[in-house]
Amino acid sequence: MLNISKHNINNNIDFKKYKSLIYVEKRKSKKVVTRLLVGTFGLFFFTMLLPWTQNIQSKGKITTLKPEQRPQTIQSIISGRIEKWYVQEGDFVNKGDTILFISEIKNEYLDPNLLGRTEDQLKAKESSVASYIDKIEALNNQIDALFKTSNSKWEQTKNKLEQAHLLVTTDSMAYVAAKINYNIAETQYKRMEQLYKEGLKSLTDLEKRNQTLQKAQAEMISKKNKVLTSKNKVINAEVERISIQAQYKDKISKAESDKFTALSNMYNAEAVVTKLQNNFTNYSLRTGMYYIKAPQQGVVTKVIQTGIGEIIKAGAEIVSIMPTTYDLAIETYVKPIDLPLLEKGQHVRIQFDGWPAIVFSGWPNTSHGTYGGIVYAIDNFASENGMYRIMVAQDKNDYAWPDALRVGTGTKNMILLKDVSIWYELWRKTNGFPPDYYKPITSINKKPK
Repeated sequence: MLNISKHNINNNIDFKKYKSLIYVEKRKSKKVVTRLLVGTFGLFFFTMLLPWTQNIQSKGKITTLKPEQRPQTIQSIISGRIEKWYVQEGDFVNKGDTILFISEIKNEYLDPNLLGRTEDQLKAKESSVASYIDKIEALNNQIDALFKTSNSKWEQTKNKLEQAHLLVTTDSMAYVAAKINYNIAETQYKRMEQLYKEGLKSLTDLEKRNQTLQKAQAEMISKKNKVLTSKNKVINAEVERISIQAQYKDKISKAESDKFTALSNMYNAEAVVTKLQNNFTNYSLRTGMYYIKAPQQGVVTKVIQTGIGEIIKAGAEIVSIMPTTYDLAIETYVKPIDLPLLEKGQHVRIQFDGWPAIVFSGWPNTSHGTYGGIVYAIDNFASENGMYRIMVAQDKNDYAWPDALRVGTGTKNMILLKDVSIWYELWRKTNGFPPDYYKPITSINKKPK
């Protein structure tokens, strides 16, 4: 009986008549329930004190660590028509192996002798440039010769001018002497005339003195005429000097004008030569672009363009190649609220799709079939999905990732954070708080189970 009532009836009942009542009264049910409750509470309390590893869970996919190791498509730099295929899907190719051959479809490149004709044009223009160079050199020599001749003529006219000046000086001195003689003769004539009038000299003496006066006058006029002639020679020498200077200046200017014209033509020819050289190089390189080659070693995974005679545009994808040598990594995304909790070098536990695993998120040591990784890179800007991209590389101190992994395989990732108690983790999640922010001292190296 439960004996809940204050009125005890145990003394009024004969228990011997009720065997079931006797059996129930003999059991110690109260002690069993008490022990069960105490044990359950103790187990719960002990469980709340167990350590729990905070983590950020996310899904991702396998990619490669380096951009050149990722699957890539091969494009054609130029437009063309497919003429021949050299590979098929699944073929292994080395760097430089020919994928396919295309032919030209643009009108300006259809001439089969385009390179030869362009080369002939280039040689002709180069010869033209050489001719202009020779002409310029000849004009330079002509200008030098004109300068030398001009200098010689200038010196010659200079000497001639100096001679004229000296002649003027000489004639002037002779004129002055003749003028003095004339003055003396005139004085003597006047004196003789006075003496004649006084009767002291004869008429013959007077006539002789008059004759001498006339000769002196004629000599003076002659010398004066020579002075004027010499001065005229000075003027003529100066005029000749100016004329020679103008004459040679005109010749030199014409030669320099011809030189600059030749230089202009040479520069135009050099510009044409440069353009032809550029065209010739472009045509040569374009000829090599008819063969589409593998940029690196890999396997042809998919042929995008098909058939013979199909036209492909420049930049169009032709085939896709998967490199044979690559370093695997995992690309995953985390929420913005979790970004401050991440650091490069943090440990990550990874479960690959297709590889069985038993995962306990809070106890990574007890998880089986998971592999280790470390945070390799963290984006500083949000992706289109509003989350931040994280790159996870293989942990070199952990077991190696399976060899059968392929790019694009899905993953489930647990980025490990701080160790806390279970009761604290339950309290945090109940209140909606983020995991604790902390700085990891050393990376955790754990082996997959």
